[in-house]
Amino acid sequence: MTTPKQLLFRAAARNNAEWCAVMSRSHGLAGEFGEEAWTAPVRTPLYYPDAVTLVSGADPVALVARIDTAAPGASVKDSFADLDLTEAGFQVLFEAQWIHRPASAPATTPDLAWDVAGDPDTLRAWALAWDAGDGNADLFRPELLDDPATFVLAGHSADGGVVAGAVASLSDQVIGISNVFALDGGPDVAWPVVLDAVHWLFPTLPVVGYEHGDDLAVAVRHGFEPVGPLRIWLHG
Repeated sequence: MTTPKQLLFRAAARNNAEWCAVMSRSHGLAGEFGEEAWTAPVRTPLYYPDAVTLVSGADPVALVARIDTAAPGASVKDSFADLDLTEAGFQVLFEAQWIHRPASAPATTPDLAWDVAGDPDTLRAWALAWDAGDGNADLFRPELLDDPATFVLAGHSADGGVVAGAVASLSDQVIGISNVFALDGGPDVAWPVVLDAVHWLFPTLPVVGYEHGDDLAVAVRHGFEPVGPLRIWLHG
């Protein structure tokens, strides 16, 4: 019998895989959904995995065969933390927790106004703020604006600059959140803005995502519950 927590696991994993697919398509890369995993046959954009498992107990041999392990940097999001990919040359990069928050308004009133990036200039301003000078702002391309399930949430300072935000990914059962940031105050400042936006845009949908370390503790402070582990594997 499938438990509610297992259903959340699957919904969060599917939502995340759909977001990874969107990001890959924005870079001109086509992935494929199978029964056990979403996979991409060539290297995906920076920070994004080449495979995301969709069910517990995926076949590791079949999974690895669907991605490119010859080029450096292949990675797998083991959504249920139940694979052993060491024989295929992978090692664990980090472990994290899927998180869930019921549909509700944020517990803390946001200090920042927000909107949804709707044009390339606003997206670029958001990407530069998210990147904070690391040189990877080009990861977020204008093609993302064409995806009807992707909402780039931007928190603005009084002078209109982007100072916080996240990406919201819509799927049938949940709204997924990733790339949470704030230039000042970190995720403690960002989460009230993001949750206010999500509650306004999708008032009936629960929110999911994943975090680890200090960011997980912050998410819990803002009403999230850890619902199960995931694991990121890196080849070589």
